[in-house]
Amino acid sequence: MNIIVCDDDQLVALSLKTILEADSELNVVASGSDGAEAIALYEEYKPDVMLMDIQMKGTSGLEAAEVILSKHKEAKILLLTTFSDDEYIMKALELGVKGYILKQDFNGIVPAIKAVYGGQSVFGGEIVSKIPVLTAQKKVDYAAYDITEKEEEVIALVAKGKSNREIAEQLFLSEGTVRNYISTILEKLSLRDRTQLAVFYLKGSGSL
Repeated sequence: MNIIVCDDDQLVALSLKTILEADSELNVVASGSDGAEAIALYEEYKPDVMLMDIQMKGTSGLEAAEVILSKHKEAKILLLTTFSDDEYIMKALELGVKGYILKQDFNGIVPAIKAVYGGQSVFGGEIVSKIPVLTAQKKVDYAAYDITEKEEEVIALVAKGKSNREIAEQLFLSEGTVRNYISTILEKLSLRDRTQLAVFYLKGSGSL
């Protein structure tokens, strides 16, 4: 698994490289020190996972993530920071990054990278605990987006982390029909993926 590490503290970047490459499955192909470098390195290497600090001199990790995801919807970006600021959390969720964990969670970095690589979204426990409060601050009018009752049911199950197969079983639909529903919903809401869809639901209901 190829990883790019970006952190403006060279000692931290080196430490992360050491931690990651202690696992035989991980290979750090490049390191950067700011968001601009992160963008350029992503274009050059197309890594499996980008591990990036949020607060860096010049272009921030969030700004870099926004640029990368605008060009590469499939990009798997894991943000790493010493901060659990509410504004950062919401921005990360809205952008569609695949993970956001605190640097203090030393033992969770490698498992988080592997989970993100496997298609999961990973948010540290301290961060997850804040999501219901943050997302409850804003209500969404489903009718304004022409979302049907059945589509609302699908959205709710996606937000609960259900797979297409589980949604199909619960709603007595085929997996193909569920995939079509999700594609239609994403188009109606102008969203990129399931993570952003889950955030949309959380904002509208204030529940996990």
